[in-house]
Amino acid sequence: MWIFPVCPQMVLRLSSGCPCCVTCLLMSSHPLTPPPQVWASASDLQQDVYHHLALYVPRIFCLGPNREELACQLLLLAPLEWLLLGEEPSSGLAGLQEKNQPSHLCGHVFRVGEPTYSCRECAADPTCVLCMQCFLGSVHKDHRYRMTTSGGGGFCDCGDAEAWKKGPYCQKHTPKESSRYSEEDPVAQLPPEMVARSCSIFSILLKYAVDMLTWDQEDQLPAGLQERGDTYYCMLFNDEVHTYEQVIYTLQKAVNCSQKEAVSFATTVDRDGRKSVRYGDFQFCEQAKSVIVRNTSRQSKPLRVQVMHSSVVAHQCFALKALSWLGQIIQYSDGLRRILCQVGLQKGPEGENSSLVDRLMLNDSKMWKGARNIYHQLLMNSLLMDLKYKKVFAIQFAKNYERLQNDYVKDDHDREFSITDLSVQMFTVPSLARMLMVEENLMTTIIRTFVDHLRHRDLQGRFQFDRYTAQQAFKFGRVQSLIGDLKYVLISRPTEWSDQLRLKFLEGVDAFLELLRCMQGMDPVVRQVGQHIEMEPEWEAAFTLQMKLTHIISMIQEWSSTDERVLIEAYKKCLSALSQCQSGLADGEQPISLSLAGHSVDTFRYQVSQDKVSIHLPLCRLLAGLHVLLSRTEVASKFPEQLPLGELSPPLLIELPLRCLVLCAQVHAGMWRRNGFSLINQIYYYHNVKCRVEMFDKDIIMLQAGASMMDPNHFLMIVLSRFELFHIFSSADCRKRYREANKDVVQQNNTLIEEMLHLIIMVVGERFVSGVGQVEPFDEVRREIIHQLSIRPMAHSELVKALPENGNKETGLERVIDTVASFRKPGVTGRGLYELRPEWNKHFNLYFHHYSRADQSKVQIHKKHTERYRDPCPPPPPPPLCPLFGSLVNLLQCDVLLAVEGAVLQWAVEPSGGGWTESMLQRVLHLVGMALLEEQHTTAPVPSQVPHLTSGSVLALLESLQNAPHLEVHKDMITWILKMVSNIKTMRERTSSNSSVTVVRDKDKAERKRKAEMARLRREKIMAQMSEMQKHFINENKELFQQSLEELEASTSAAAETSVSQVCVGPRRPGGVEHRQLVTCILCQEEQEVKGHGRAMVLAAFVQRSTVLSKNRRRVLPGSATHTDQSEQPKLVHDDDGVCVCRYFEAVQLKEQRRQQRLRGHTSYDVENGEFLCPLCECLSNTVIPLLPHTHSPDHSLETWLKTTSQQIAALHAAHRKKPFSSSVSEMITTFSMSTYKVGLKVNPNEQDHRVPVLSWSTCAYTIQAIERLLMDEEKPLFGSLPCRQDDCLSSLCRFSSSCWTVAPPTTVHKHFIGLLAALVPDSQVENTPCILDIDMFHLLVSFTSFHSLDQSGRSVVDSAHLHLLHLVTVAHMVQILLSSTTEEVCMEQDSGGSEEEELTCQLVLPEVSSGWQLWRCVKAGVTPFLRAAALFFHYLNSTAPPADLLVPGVGQWEALCSYLSLPSNLLQLHHSHRAVLEPLIHSWCRHPGVHQTLRGGGVIVRFPRESNRLIELPEDYSVLINQASSFTCPRSGGDKSRAPTLCLVCGCMLCSQSYCCQTEVDGEDVGACTAHTFTCGAGLGLFLSTSAHTRARTHTHIYTYTHTPLKPYPPVLYIPHLFSVSAPASRRGNPLHLCPDRYRKIERLWRQHGVAEVIGHAQEANQTLVAIDWQHL
Repeated sequence: MWIFPVCPQMVLRLSSGCPCCVTCLLMSSHPLTPPPQVWASASDLQQDVYHHLALYVPRIFCLGPNREELACQLLLLAPLEWLLLGEEPSSGLAGLQEKNQPSHLCGHVFRVGEPTYSCRECAADPTCVLCMQCFLGSVHKDHRYRMTTSGGGGFCDCGDAEAWKKGPYCQKHTPKESSRYSEEDPVAQLPPEMVARSCSIFSILLKYAVDMLTWDQEDQLPAGLQERGDTYYCMLFNDEVHTYEQVIYTLQKAVNCSQKEAVSFATTVDRDGRKSVRYGDFQFCEQAKSVIVRNTSRQSKPLRVQVMHSSVVAHQCFALKALSWLGQIIQYSDGLRRILCQVGLQKGPEGENSSLVDRLMLNDSKMWKGARNIYHQLLMNSLLMDLKYKKVFAIQFAKNYERLQNDYVKDDHDREFSITDLSVQMFTVPSLARMLMVEENLMTTIIRTFVDHLRHRDLQGRFQFDRYTAQQAFKFGRVQSLIGDLKYVLISRPTEWSDQLRLKFLEGVDAFLELLRCMQGMDPVVRQVGQHIEMEPEWEAAFTLQMKLTHIISMIQEWSSTDERVLIEAYKKCLSALSQCQSGLADGEQPISLSLAGHSVDTFRYQVSQDKVSIHLPLCRLLAGLHVLLSRTEVASKFPEQLPLGELSPPLLIELPLRCLVLCAQVHAGMWRRNGFSLINQIYYYHNVKCRVEMFDKDIIMLQAGASMMDPNHFLMIVLSRFELFHIFSSADCRKRYREANKDVVQQNNTLIEEMLHLIIMVVGERFVSGVGQVEPFDEVRREIIHQLSIRPMAHSELVKALPENGNKETGLERVIDTVASFRKPGVTGRGLYELRPEWNKHFNLYFHHYSRADQSKVQIHKKHTERYRDPCPPPPPPPLCPLFGSLVNLLQCDVLLAVEGAVLQWAVEPSGGGWTESMLQRVLHLVGMALLEEQHTTAPVPSQVPHLTSGSVLALLESLQNAPHLEVHKDMITWILKMVSNIKTMRERTSSNSSVTVVRDKDKAERKRKAEMARLRREKIMAQMSEMQKHFINENKELFQQSLEELEASTSAAAETSVSQVCVGPRRPGGVEHRQLVTCILCQEEQEVKGHGRAMVLAAFVQRSTVLSKNRRRVLPGSATHTDQSEQPKLVHDDDGVCVCRYFEAVQLKEQRRQQRLRGHTSYDVENGEFLCPLCECLSNTVIPLLPHTHSPDHSLETWLKTTSQQIAALHAAHRKKPFSSSVSEMITTFSMSTYKVGLKVNPNEQDHRVPVLSWSTCAYTIQAIERLLMDEEKPLFGSLPCRQDDCLSSLCRFSSSCWTVAPPTTVHKHFIGLLAALVPDSQVENTPCILDIDMFHLLVSFTSFHSLDQSGRSVVDSAHLHLLHLVTVAHMVQILLSSTTEEVCMEQDSGGSEEEELTCQLVLPEVSSGWQLWRCVKAGVTPFLRAAALFFHYLNSTAPPADLLVPGVGQWEALCSYLSLPSNLLQLHHSHRAVLEPLIHSWCRHPGVHQTLRGGGVIVRFPRESNRLIELPEDYSVLINQASSFTCPRSGGDKSRAPTLCLVCGCMLCSQSYCCQTEVDGEDVGACTAHTFTCGAGLGLFLSTSAHTRARTHTHIYTYTHTPLKPYPPVLYIPHLFSVSAPASRRGNPLHLCPDRYRKIERLWRQHGVAEVIGHAQEANQTLVAIDWQHL
């Protein structure tokens, strides 16, 4: 008999918090009542299970998270598993999985931020994606693919044959041959008993979960679950209206909790959707509810709060556990999955919408976020993974679509938490979408549901958005998701049509036309005259709707183009709808008759400048698109009898688009200035790439269609009338009278004439649309690229932005870019640019229809700068027109156009006339050139004269203008036109012979050759003149050149002679003549000599904490400089010229005090922390370094020096020596000392603190060490490679370190002198001396040197002291190196015989080592950084010139370095020559207890040379980084995925940023995880790579730095696509991203140079837009 080890009494102990509850649970042998055997034989299983749940659930779900999980599994879920499997669960589940034949569908559900891949060549649509594992195992990894990040909720489409054109399977999910076409029911593979048990358990458990999740009574339970109790929860629910701050503040008041507890509550509510904030009796919880509602209902709807019985909450919690358990169980068997699908979709006795899944869907908006996520996950794991029931579920979803969308619109949760978000999983499957369109009329349902939500209309039934309330605007934003669903349905065009599909699609077209009718003419505008408009009208909503529908309109046209019958019917329906809208267009308008050039036309009076006009004309534009399709598919020529082309009224077709284009022209002419920015914005978006495809471009096409169907003279007269220019060209004297009118009116009309001529150019010349011209789609893309690159070279991202995307987010750029452009690779900071190939310049058109006037100007400037000689810019040869548009060329030779051209040319003859512009003339010449090109390319028989120029006046005017002096700019174009006329006439007259053509070509060739020869001769003449001038200048200044060469040779020879003997320390250091140091204050421009007793001159500097050299960043800052790990010492990174710092800083403080009421403050420096900007270069500074003079003072042996130094210790107690500096200089020394002390230790200034000089010495030592490491790693010479700013800074810093003790209290000086000496020479009176392994020898050298730098006994004494100190410290450092070296480092052997270095090394400390070659090599490598740093220190301290060998990079510099430091090249001779003195010291160092403890593993051993720190290694592929980030869980949110994972580039730690969950308190301020991390990892400075994914299509890749002020973004993008660089995040476009090593190295170098603060400071001064962002919360 099976015994379940649990008893009810034990559960009571669990609920009471028994500490041994787990032991009781495992050791109890009481049988479970009822056990699974009883359930198996129960007559009413549901009643027994409900009784069991009613008994245990309320007791279990009050134990806390950890014990709840254990008790729930053992008491509730384990019995269900035993009952389901009939055996022990682990073995039973393993057996199920082994027998299961898994589906070929992957079904991996994406996490938030997880990378997804879509093949741009094989995917059926952009929503078809693969997970990373499937992608790497598929054929698509070698294709063009797009990488994006998931917003969570979708799943991998691997294995779905409909999602891929080819390669639907990866290697893992490729079905076996035996099961490839198998459609066997997976339920048949399960035992019948298990099938029966599964049906019962799934039915009971799923019904229980649905009942509890849809339960709306707060203090009662469903039948069978009643349980007595009198405890309640006050449950707070999430909404998207209130902010974190509002919720936190309200909770602190309502439940009397701390801020941390309130933040925890708010975080949980935001993550899970609800949280209990109070537990107790009903009255206690109701009180908290009333406070929350009252505090949050003042400005918006209150927070949702419910007082719920504890048993209800417990059962709802278990309901979610049960759904999660069901999702896990069905993963083991496809048979169980199908059974669950059957149970979920089985209709109940209520009939329609009575299944359990229906109940969940219809109550989706009533559930909280956590419940929605769990049951959505279950639906995806079950119904959407079973192809049979996916179709059934899709039908149910479509039937309830309208209700579900209504619930979503009323709800306030984001779409990703709504059941409607699952539409993408069904509607993007082509077979399902068409099935739903046919059976459920899905297309019509979506459109009508959308229209029903937009009920605010005007009297004509058009949408009206200008009176929208905030609630209506919010609703409009949510209802736009329906357009996305319609896009999913239409995203795949059908290849085969059925009658039912045609019928339902055309019904959908009818519904869509109703939508467009509501948009036709919406938001009309009237020109404001006299007074400026008072309030800007609403315009964004209408354009938002237009942009959302752009792809839908294009998709409907694409669907129509695949079937001739559908195209004809759609065209008829669209024409009928447009006719109904335009039926009253001319009603009430005055009919007029226009006559010009012997032609007349009847129309009606309408003026755009006086009447209403709208920019929204979707019906006209849809008809234009369908009209083009008639031409492209040749339907117009195949079935002319079925098309209502004879019913078309061309004047009415062109009327509305023409009005819109006239409106744009008048806005450009400045006639609508008083209508405000709203109209300007509409015109901008009308031409913008996001809207122009279905707006501006279609208006041009509609004019082309109308012009091709009517008399060209009539068309042009209507155009002149609508432009309100007819009166100017209709009479001879009108123009003369008009010139005397208002100058503004003249200028406006000139602009209108230019715009009208430009419109005619576009109507005749824009033929790169398949169906208008005989071109292919890629020709249009290629033309766009040519004209974009004609403006300037562009990056790939700029070209992508300039091209319109289709429904699949493709622009076609990659197909043609390599043929028309060459790529110029980027530098470290620059961008890769595409440049137009020269051979494509002939296709350039100055009046390209997508050019703005600004673009035309840029093009002309670019052409002028990039080309030496510019031929006239004629129009490019146009492609031939399609038959339906063939009559467009008649516009170029009609009488009205000739009259207009003749008038403009006539005005141009008069140079003094102000009634024309050069731009106007240029457009006329362009039109004439277009006509000539048409004549040249025509193949029909033509008369001998050029028809376009039959009017002798035009030709005569051109000839008269050719030599006009005031038209020199247009001379080349006029000459080209006349030459074309001549060529055409000659070619027409001699059609039977080709001799004339040959003569013309020879003449052209000879003319070009003559011009080239003249240009060559001119260049040679200029070069000869320049050469002669150079020789003349050298001859005149011969003596000056000779003198300079002699001085240069002398200085070079002197340097060569002295380089061998140059030393920087010791008695042999050359003294030389003392040079006066004169400096000029950059504020007052006063020149002053640097003296110790004069006024202080200082350098502006910035001191900061640093861990760049640290090997243990989390170690607390030591109080003494004598420590190996200088982990957080200050670092100087900036200096400048001398300044009157006191007065300057006081002025800065006063300036800030006067800005108390300013709106924006400085973000780059904080005056309260003593920060300011350098007055010369505006670099960030926080202190000043005083400029100190170089001091000039019998040689002693090392033994004598040690004895003398020891005897001087007693004398130090007598009195403090006389101050060597003036009070002004001493004050500046104190100022800098306090700055290093305050910043280094993060404490308030205290001059009496004994650590002040320690921080000063450490600042100098650390700065030199950091610079030395950087020079070594970059392979730069030790001297001569630093910029002058750092050179001056180091010089002043070294002298300051040797003088800072002069302002310290005498007791502090005595204490440090004794302590420092005791570190080298053991003193029994000094306690707690550090061992040699804990001392940084260079810090000790810098500190000890300062005590001898101002000795009054003479310079030789000081030099000797410095030299002996260097010798002693060098020996101590070599002992350090030998003690810290490992046995592996000394095990190598050398073939050659022993050398002196080997012998001396063995004698030093390891005499038992037989071969010292490897030891000497370790010593030499370890001591080199110390010697290089010492050379820098003594060079700047003593102002000694370095030898020439150290001024060039190279490896063989050991001898020069040792010579410069007065050291033997064999450093071990130091020990050998002073063995008697050093042996006792070495033994005392090695016998120190700390050495033995460290070597036995009791401490960290620092090995030499210390390896330079670098930033972490980043993966080359960006998807690897994104995958790592998506797996990161928030450490404080119970395993929840982090919404904003951020990677620390210094240590590699992943952090949770931009969230309240991980905020901590630092120095009394709440800061985010990144900010807090900088204090432990980077001493207040950090570099972070943000990889957060806020949406499915956009990923942020920024670097954030935390310096002295809060975090700020640093712009360089690290991950870029191959071959080109980007200016915007490329992951938005989905291009594969790869790490740019050069950019990453640049950031690393900036970090190692300690230049982050300077760069960020400059960036913040240039950009003040980040001031309002609380970066410290990151």
